[in-house]
Amino acid sequence: MDRSGTPDTIDWKILRELQREGRISNVELSSRVALSPPPTLRRVQALEEEGFIRGYRAQLDAAKLGYGVKAMALVGLKSQAQNEVADFERRVKGWPVVRECYAIQGVADFMLICVARDLPALQSFVMGGLAKAPNVESVKTSVILHVAKDEPEVPLP
Repeated sequence: MDRSGTPDTIDWKILRELQREGRISNVELSSRVALSPPPTLRRVQALEEEGFIRGYRAQLDAAKLGYGVKAMALVGLKSQAQNEVADFERRVKGWPVVRECYAIQGVADFMLICVARDLPALQSFVMGGLAKAPNVESVKTSVILHVAKDEPEVPLP
């Protein structure tokens, strides 16, 4: 990393490799970026400390774990007042079926990514919880049939 805190060429290589394979060993990572292990480790630690790397996690197979339905829900709120939005966000954090929540601009106020064991479980959540939540005006759901592309979040140079 240069003095301004901007990743340099080697840092970009490290980030690319870690994004592809978060469990790579430091020795293998250093080999792939053409740097010895100690400076590679120092660079990874610096990238973590500077916030370029937020964390590491395993990608689980939802279907193998009994969650056969994945859906997107577009949620429109009656009011976008700050306290109403904050209340909705707090409520979302308590719903285990909701795995991701994005405040968006356009056709809705929020987009939720949900997983459920089956369609009746999804319907129960949508009709019994989400649609009846305070300040929720509209809910539009789309069941995800299959994933055509699943790339890491950032297209690195």
